[in-house]
Amino acid sequence: MKRIEFHNREKETKEIMAILDSEPSLITFVYGPINSGKTALITHLIEELPDEYVVFYVNLRGKFISNYDDFVRALFKLDREKKEYKDILKTISEVSLKSLKFAGIPVTEGVMDLFFREKTYEDVFEFLEDYFTEIAENKIPVLIVDELQKIGDVRINTHLVYELFNLFIRLTKELHLCHVFAVTSDSLFVQRVYSEAMLSGRCDYLLVDDFDEDATAAFLEEHGFTDSEKRVAWECCGGKPVCLLELIRADDLERKVAKLLRLRTGELKTFLKTLNELGGKITVNDERHEINYELIIDMLKMFLDEEEIDMWSIDEISKRYLVKNNILFIDPDMGIIKPQSRLDLLAIREVMGNV
Repeated sequence: MKRIEFHNREKETKEIMAILDSEPSLITFVYGPINSGKTALITHLIEELPDEYVVFYVNLRGKFISNYDDFVRALFKLDREKKEYKDILKTISEVSLKSLKFAGIPVTEGVMDLFFREKTYEDVFEFLEDYFTEIAENKIPVLIVDELQKIGDVRINTHLVYELFNLFIRLTKELHLCHVFAVTSDSLFVQRVYSEAMLSGRCDYLLVDDFDEDATAAFLEEHGFTDSEKRVAWECCGGKPVCLLELIRADDLERKVAKLLRLRTGELKTFLKTLNELGGKITVNDERHEINYELIIDMLKMFLDEEEIDMWSIDEISKRYLVKNNILFIDPDMGIIKPQSRLDLLAIREVMGNV
């Protein structure tokens, strides 16, 4: 299988490096449409960081987190070779760059046993504060939590995510110990974060969107696309990296484009048919709401003439339902809502043109 090299994200890279070059002071939420390259960007940057940084990358993708034990297992990585907690800290402070990237936060078996025995977030977060305090004496710790929304609804006494936010604020704004990046493709979660009073003035937002037209053309040129092929690719996929990769690997470009559009259009038709015949519901603020099919259709028809619309111009229930089902994307920082991809926009126009 053809391996695709990381394509330059100069603007986003500069923004992140500017954050890392300064004293930790804000939580940075890295967000964007699904499959826009957020994790690829973060992974690439981790590989390029100089040796004064030590990165702890916690990826919650694919993990089911419903309680305290699940959370601890997702956050920490058991180091069976080390018997003492201090040995881990000593290793982190002294080893070379190639070792300074951890999938999870390494701890000893004794520490894990303590967490499972005590079962209180206070112990975990107090431990993490001490952990990063010691590391910060010799290195610059960077904590990255990918797919943070996975714990958005986990509730043990209070919502877990709020306890985490308090920890992140403590590590950044108050103690200036550790850079914290929270990565998510769930724009409903970002909207929720954006409206949280507790995070006002304590976080920043970095959008990793699909490539623009110039970046898309440059990316495709690296893979031998002609000018006409670039236009065809842009019209179908826009700058969605995962979609462009499918075109790069295709033997017949026109046939692949037609297939992608046919599949996405079929998925949207099935989604709407199911909603119309069986109905739909969504939970907002712990209450279940019925979905109004006609309002969904009216909302989608707005994209017949527009590529993006004002996020406050539509009803909240329909908006949340379409975003939750990965048809639309909210950018709360810009106040807009748009299809998740160029392909979604084309499918919406195809289906709504016949309604």
